[in-house]
Order: sequence, then structure tokens, then C-alpha cells
Amino acid sequence: MYQSSRTNVLVIRTPEGISFPLLLAGPVARFLAWIIDAACITVGAIVARFVFTLVGFVNEDFAGALFVLCFFLISVGYPILTEWRWRGQTIGKRLFRLRVMDVQGLRLQFSQIMIRNLLRFVDSLPILYTIGGIVCFFSKRAQRLGDLAANTIVVRDLYLQEPDLHQVLAGKYNSFREYPHLAARIRQRLSVEEAGIALQSILRRETLDPVARIDLFQQIAAHLKSVVEFPQEAVEGLTDEQYVRNVVDLLFQKRTNPSL
Repeated sequence: MYQSSRTNVLVIRTPEGISFPLLLAGPVARFLAWIIDAACITVGAIVARFVFTLVGFVNEDFAGALFVLCFFLISVGYPILTEWRWRGQTIGKRLFRLRVMDVQGLRLQFSQIMIRNLLRFVDSLPILYTIGGIVCFFSKRAQRLGDLAANTIVVRDLYLQEPDLHQVLAGKYNSFREYPHLAARIRQRLSVEEAGIALQSILRRETLDPVARIDLFQQIAAHLKSVVEFPQEAVEGLTDEQYVRNVVDLLFQKRTNPSL
């Protein structure tokens, strides 16, 4: 469930009552990111043109056909591959700290990336994303046509500041710290959004209904276990809430051991 409390903020609410505000990216920031991506595509096209110029010495028409095909693949493939590889980011979006997400905060699917980028040609009409810019400007969630069709949004990918978890984690033994290689792996594999959800669940757990609290931590713990599996001796006797708490400790607490 989601709602937009302001034109630039999307608030996602879980059935358990936890809210996650997302700062939406506006048309200007998205246009600037697109300029960077267009420059990357242009560089790729120049390299391809140079290569096919060499082929042109053999057959000019064949080289020209290959270049047109290659330019099409670069212009379409670049945003699709980068957004899939970097979880919703291209080079331009990384520089301006933007990220493509599912409109309900779910994991971005490859089909959504394909749809939003294939419709990019319509959004770019007649020139310089005129249609996409107009639709994005008037859209409640700053979506262009490709986003509307793919059910995606573009948000500002802000750095998570290290919170003060002393009150909720102080003095608690964390068996996961005995496995620094697994701790490093889960930090690497979890996205910013997933880490934020785990953190918010711990910080707001006392405000949840008891039944909803159990169900929420069961779902989050199941997902965390699918990302990285800790040995049986490390998880034995842990409740789902304690499991999530240990992972949050790994992600956000200051580390006293350099190896962690």
C-alpha cells in the first residue's frame, strides 16, 4: 500500500503499519542524469563507428548496416543492462544518486526494466524527452510513460546515515560476528532499501501489534536467510526478531573489530 503525502514524497505502508517515505526524483534531476547516459551512449557509438570504419574498407554498405544495428543495441541495451546489474541505476543515475524502483517498494523485475526502457523512444518524442518530461511534470509520482507502463518510480538514492542503535542493541551478544566473511557478504548483497526495511522494523517494533510484529519479523528473517545463510550453531535458539536484530547490528553498528 502506498500514498503520496506530497508531490515529491511517496509513502509506502506495509500491512504491519510501518511507513517508508521515498523522496521522488523530479524531471530536472532525471534529465541531467539522462544527459550523462546519453554521453555514455555517444562514446560507445563513436567507438563502434571507428571499428566499423575499418570494416568499411572491405565493404562500406555492410559496415554501415552493422553500425546502425550496433548503435540500436547500444542505445537500448545500455540502460537495460546497467539498471539490471546495478539494481535500478545507470551511470547517470549513480552520479546524481537516483534509482529506479517498483512503485510499491518491491524488488525491481527485469520485465519492468525492459518495458520502461523500450517505451523510452515514445517518451523522447519529438525531441529531448518532450513527451516524457511533460508526463513526468504532471504525474503525481513524477513518472514518465515508461514508468507508468512498468509500474516503476525513480527515487533519490540517499545515503543511510549510521543511526544510534545503542538503546536497542547495547549489551546484546551477536553470534553472527563470529563469522566475518558472512557478515561482509550480507553487507554486500543487501540493497539500501532492504537494509532500511530491516532497520525500521527494529526501531519501530514496539509500536506494532503483537501478531503483526511476529509476522513481519518472520517475513524479513526469511528474506535475510535467503540472502546469506549462517551456520546452524549461529542461529540456534534465535527468534526471527533476534535474527533481524543481529543482521541490523552487522549493518549499522560501529565495528570494534577491523576484520568485520
